[in-house]
Amino acid sequence: MTMSGAEGRVGTTSDAPDGLVTAATRPPLARKLGLFPATNIVIANMVGAGIFTTSGLLMQELGDPRLMLALWIAGGVLALSGALCYGELAAAMPKAGGEYAYLAELFHPLLGFLTGWVSFFVGFSAPLAAASLGFSEYVGRAMPQLMDGADAVFIRKAVAVGIITVLAAVHLRGVDFGARVQNFLTVGKIMLIVSLISVGFALGSGTLDDLSQSAVRSAAPASWKSIGLSLMWIMFAYSGWNASAYVGSEIREPQRILPRSLLLGTGIVILLYVGLNLLFVYAATPEELRGVIAVGSLAASRLFGPTAETVISGLIAFALLSSISAMIMLGPRVYYAMAKDGHFFNAVADVHPETRVPSTSIVLQCLIAGVMVMSGTFDQILTYMGFCLGIFPIVAVIGLFKLRRAGPGPYRMPAFPIPPLVFAFASVAMLVLAYLERPMESSIAIATVAMGIPFYLLFRRSRHAKPAPVADDVA
Repeated sequence: MTMSGAEGRVGTTSDAPDGLVTAATRPPLARKLGLFPATNIVIANMVGAGIFTTSGLLMQELGDPRLMLALWIAGGVLALSGALCYGELAAAMPKAGGEYAYLAELFHPLLGFLTGWVSFFVGFSAPLAAASLGFSEYVGRAMPQLMDGADAVFIRKAVAVGIITVLAAVHLRGVDFGARVQNFLTVGKIMLIVSLISVGFALGSGTLDDLSQSAVRSAAPASWKSIGLSLMWIMFAYSGWNASAYVGSEIREPQRILPRSLLLGTGIVILLYVGLNLLFVYAATPEELRGVIAVGSLAASRLFGPTAETVISGLIAFALLSSISAMIMLGPRVYYAMAKDGHFFNAVADVHPETRVPSTSIVLQCLIAGVMVMSGTFDQILTYMGFCLGIFPIVAVIGLFKLRRAGPGPYRMPAFPIPPLVFAFASVAMLVLAYLERPMESSIAIATVAMGIPFYLLFRRSRHAKPAPVADDVA
């Protein structure tokens, strides 16, 4: 049988007994993404709710704008080190699922499952819910007449669920259409941030003298524990530096394009983040920034006046659409890869026969995110998400040393072993300090990871109990 003949049969269930959908009868994901959309995926997944919400909290925790800017730069160096490591991992294993595939292959399927488990609840579903709520908050600031009143909270949650539903429908139409929408949203977001930075410094009313001021802290001067917690919050804002690795099965020439997309996307975001935070300090005093969530709206108001605050709040809401879209695009590929390996519900590995996207996985993630939006259980979520998301990249980066011992791969990072050592040691120190500062949220994060172990054993037992599928005769 020729390959084209095999592809003609893929996507039907008639080749399997009794219509059983197996790995052999599911259509493969399509390799259609080039450098531009892959880089956009990284940028879109990184630049989201974090950069527009955490700086006020950081100022409250640290009190010193210069220390805050230094930590944003340090977080960028850490993210770039991770991107260098993942570039080599992704080139060697260009598969859907990112960390899930790397940890399962380099160490043990349990570690792969646990990172996918965390991604399901914390890595994508919870940030997707948070980003959609951030979107509705900024829409509320842009159009207060539509969001105020007795039902304001319900309306904002309904808007958040609505935007998840709309963008899920976009990505269900296929990777080509989804990538075009993603490219448009990401380019628009970058243009907005670059314009805000350049126009803000050129025409806005502010001063860099604010760098020499400080905000009043409720506790003693910033300790190492506070610095560790702040860096973890910053790394949550930088999370996504490994984004294109999750769609490795859909990228053309992955050995060449994957490393470039990770490094290029991360480098661009570092410049944007440092520029934005410098603008926030330029626009408002540290005391004014302290504890403010919607720092973008505050900066716009101080720079250009109340009218500009309304306009820019709407534009930031538009910018958050790109992040919501990116998480809807990336997260389901992790669950798809897990289910394909028998480590998740079988139906989650379903690929739509026409659009060739993991449709069931997309719908499931959006349902979970919608429940999170409506439940309102996001107290102290930033620390919880940051701690969970910081664990498994450390293990994946350590796996790079094991990969190197196996022989040369298609891409080798420069300056090895400095990037993986910097990333691993700094990340471990960050998590330890964050745990000492916020033990409750950190303990809940650890418990979330541990809860995945019995589910892994359940799925493994179920997988071994089933007869091995009969593969199609594919030449």
